[in-house]
Amino acid sequence: MTDYKYLIVGGGMTADAAVNGIREGDREGSIGVISAEQSPPYNRPPLSKGLWKGDPPDSIWRGTETQRITLYLGRKARSLDVSNKIVTDDQGNSYRYEKLLLATGVSPRTLPGDENGPIIYYRTFDDYKKLRDFTEQGNRFAVIGSGFIGWEIAAALAMNGKEVVMLFPEDAIGARMYPADLARFLNDYYSQKGVRIVAGMEIVGVETKTEGSVVKTKAHGEYAVDAVVAGLGVTPNVELAQPAGLKVEDGIVVDELLRASDPDVYAAGDVANFFNPGLGTRLRVEHEDNANTMGAAAGRAMAGQGSAYHHLPFFYSDLFELGYEAVGELDSQLETVADWKEPNREGVIYYLRDGRVRGVLLWGIFGQVDTARDLIGQAGPFRAGDLKGRIPNT
Repeated sequence: MTDYKYLIVGGGMTADAAVNGIREGDREGSIGVISAEQSPPYNRPPLSKGLWKGDPPDSIWRGTETQRITLYLGRKARSLDVSNKIVTDDQGNSYRYEKLLLATGVSPRTLPGDENGPIIYYRTFDDYKKLRDFTEQGNRFAVIGSGFIGWEIAAALAMNGKEVVMLFPEDAIGARMYPADLARFLNDYYSQKGVRIVAGMEIVGVETKTEGSVVKTKAHGEYAVDAVVAGLGVTPNVELAQPAGLKVEDGIVVDELLRASDPDVYAAGDVANFFNPGLGTRLRVEHEDNANTMGAAAGRAMAGQGSAYHHLPFFYSDLFELGYEAVGELDSQLETVADWKEPNREGVIYYLRDGRVRGVLLWGIFGQVDTARDLIGQAGPFRAGDLKGRIPNT
């Protein structure tokens, strides 16, 4: 049995931010971090962005190990006993804590029957290295999915001179997030960049061949490629929390101090379900800003310096030369109001429900996230005419 004042389960960006948050209030308290990955904490966004544009791999490391902690790599926490404050890992080691943070993140969804198959379900640095190795040997790649991982990896591979086919069941790239006209524009835009778009199809399976893989679809034939990458969405990792009796509902439910339903257990990052006053609803956010700000807030709270977490996280993405920042709820089913400076290239899209702004997409617009947050916090009601020019589209 190893004792820690602070124990963190998870080794991602949230865990690193929590270590820094703890150290703001407690310079000496012992900290243990249990991570299933073999690598210490690193910045995740470069895996689908900067590392494909020439940034060196060494630039992703966060230096967590310099914070006077004990880092257990390649270990997965298997059980949590909140009554006795003990976590046990898959190697039979036990850890006693005073305060525990669950930063267990999410796991990628997989195609049925392919949990250990040929597809790269792109999430980790090991996934990046695996795909990079494939690009050094092969030229043809299939990307399954039209969400963040799908459009970012498709662009990254195409920019590195690879033949890419992008397959997804929706009508257009980002159809669940973007207004229909913008999503259709992205189909054309990616096609012009050399990506073959196969929309509205169903994947039957992926078969490994002597050389590469074959993606089989229900109505669009087969695609022979050197490697397959999939971004099919994720599910929160609650396998530790739920059997321990913690409240779980689309993640681990936390209060405004990021405490779970046990007062000495906290949760933060992708796995945490928290209430945001600006939107008036509970959220679970899987982006960098939330990992950093929420992790730091949880660390401070564990060290006795907590304050209410009311932050509305922003997120961003790159699509070849296009890019954006966004905040709030981006749902293509909501009413949208577009204020373009140049259609599909530079402008602001507002997402409304019942006359209130629920989300803002800053397409090619940067430095206006705080203005967008303020607008989301306003009661309204807003009409389309009220929003034209509300956020400068320059």
